[in-house]
Amino acid sequence: MTEQQPVRRERIKVGVIEDHPLYRDAVARVLAEADDIELGAVEDSVAKFAVSKQPPGSVIVLDLKLRGVADAAAVLEVNGMGHKVLVVSAHAGKNEVLGAIGAGAHGYLSKDADGEEILRAIRTIHAGNTYVSPTLASMVIDASHDRNAGPRIDLSKREREVLKLVAGGERDVDIAEDLGISVRTVRSYLDRIRDKTGERRRAGLTLIAIKEGIVPEPAVH
Repeated sequence: MTEQQPVRRERIKVGVIEDHPLYRDAVARVLAEADDIELGAVEDSVAKFAVSKQPPGSVIVLDLKLRGVADAAAVLEVNGMGHKVLVVSAHAGKNEVLGAIGAGAHGYLSKDADGEEILRAIRTIHAGNTYVSPTLASMVIDASHDRNAGPRIDLSKREREVLKLVAGGERDVDIAEDLGISVRTVRSYLDRIRDKTGERRRAGLTLIAIKEGIVPEPAVH
C-alpha cells in the first residue's frame, strides 16, 4: 500500500514597501521566519516595487509616507497591480486610516503593532477579510455612526462619482479621463462638493465619502 505524502499548504505571497531601512529589515525578518509566508519583493518605493516580479494576488505591507507616490495614491497604485494592501504606518490619524481604506486598503496597523499582529493581519487579509487593529477600530466605528446619523449631503450622481474617485486618490486629470469630461469641469464639480460639505482638503473629502457610503468601510477585528 502506497504511503500518502502530506499535502503541502501553499504559502502566502507577501511583499514589503517601506522606506525606513531598520523597520523594513525588521518586518522582512519577521515575514521570512514565518512558515506560511513566502517573502518576495522588499523595496523602498512604489516605483521600484512596480518593476519587481511580485506575483499578483500578494499581500503587500505598505508604508504610507513614501517618496514619490504616497498616501491614498500609493494604496490605489498597489491595488491596481492586483495586490491586497496592508498599511503599516507611523501615521495613524483618522484622515490617514479612513483615507487609505477609502482607497482600497484591506487592512491598517500602526507601527506600534508587533510581529504577531502583522502576521495575523496578513493571514486575515489573505483569507479574503479586512483587518483594522483594535487600537484603530474606534475611529472606523465612529465614522460609521457619523454616516448613519443626521441628514445626508445632497450630492448629484456626478458629484458622487467625482467624490468616489477623489477618495480613491485620483488626481483631477485622472478623474477627467475616467469620466470623459474636462479637467475644468472636474474642478467645477469639486467646487460644488466643497461648497456643500464645507470641506476643502482631499483627505477630508475622503472621510465624507466613507460617511456617505460612497466608498465602503472595512470590517474591524
